[in-house]
Amino acid sequence: MLYNKTIAFLGAGSMAEAMISGLVKSGEIPAEQIIATNRSNQERLTALESNYGIKGVKRENLQFDQIDIFILAMKPKDVDNALNDIKSHIKPNQLILSVLAGITTSYLEQNLHKGQQVVRVMPNTSSTIGESATAISPGHETADENVKLTKILLECIGEVYKIEEKDMDIFTGLAGSGPAYFYYLMEHMEQQGVLAGLNIETTRQIIAQTIVGAAKMIQKQDKTPTVLRENVTSPNGTTAAGLDALDENGGGIAISKAVEHAAKRSKEISEQIQESLLVGSLK
Repeated sequence: MLYNKTIAFLGAGSMAEAMISGLVKSGEIPAEQIIATNRSNQERLTALESNYGIKGVKRENLQFDQIDIFILAMKPKDVDNALNDIKSHIKPNQLILSVLAGITTSYLEQNLHKGQQVVRVMPNTSSTIGESATAISPGHETADENVKLTKILLECIGEVYKIEEKDMDIFTGLAGSGPAYFYYLMEHMEQQGVLAGLNIETTRQIIAQTIVGAAKMIQKQDKTPTVLRENVTSPNGTTAAGLDALDENGGGIAISKAVEHAAKRSKEISEQIQESLLVGSLK
């Protein structure tokens, strides 16, 4: 279903690169059928071509009629200019995926063609290695076959979850920002390992494998995190001592607040972007 599709990234920043990396490594889509574009940074396009074997072309040289799937990956503040640039070149049946934070499907639908096929997408940086947790929210007029196509495409870079668009902010708090929470945890665990005399590379791999193992326990067993935690916590044992320290120092509250504040900030950014775009349209 994907092998004969041509995909164009409009924008060639870090998220576009993470997705390109995962797509190429998956082997599901020939690299030469993936195109990256931007307005003026030829050096960036050349680097992506060299690193991944894809095509890099300037926006004005893109052959729009040969593209099956467009992925909007520019900065959200540049979305209006991008939509104005592409509207006259695309057709309603061409699929538009947007990884733009704060830009709703309804906004895209209003500024493109009637019946435009649109899906909002929220991957995370683990796309690079095919381990993203990616949310999708289709537009009101998007056909089921295009939702299915989107899911198949994004499964090349990890797991895909179809959610209501109103839940994108909490998804951002959980999965979009989530990798950083684990890296932060790993930093502090690593420090303690090194202070105790362990080699830093060995310490890092021990921690990484521990997190991988815990995650797979959740994925492969029908047990809740609470049950699994209780199963490894013996009264007055080492794990109990560690968990007591977490509780005493606000560890659980800190984790909850991290998710809450990231989700809140996602909503604020979305509102700011929408307000900015509205003001711009009124000028």
